[in-house]
Amino acid sequence: MPLYEYITTDPEKGCRICQKGFELRRPVSRPPLEACPLCRNPVKKLVSKSVASPKISKPLSVSDAKKAGFTVLEKRDQGTYEKL
Repeated sequence: MPLYEYITTDPEKGCRICQKGFELRRPVSRPPLEACPLCRNPVKKLVSKSVASPKISKPLSVSDAKKAGFTVLEKRDQGTYEKL
């Protein structure tokens, strides 16, 4: 699920959470949040500067790739690949 950032549209009326801004994980299929979950004041979605991406500490092995459902091919001759 993506991570969205929200901040209040009116800093004078918002609670201390939405005045500073907050992050929220929401499915892509759900519409954007329109009100702060705590104080119900209107909020707007910010453009995030960070991207949440998985971090892989080591390269995947052939067995790891097969367990994940990938087809592993190895080049044998010019233009010929063999399934491992």
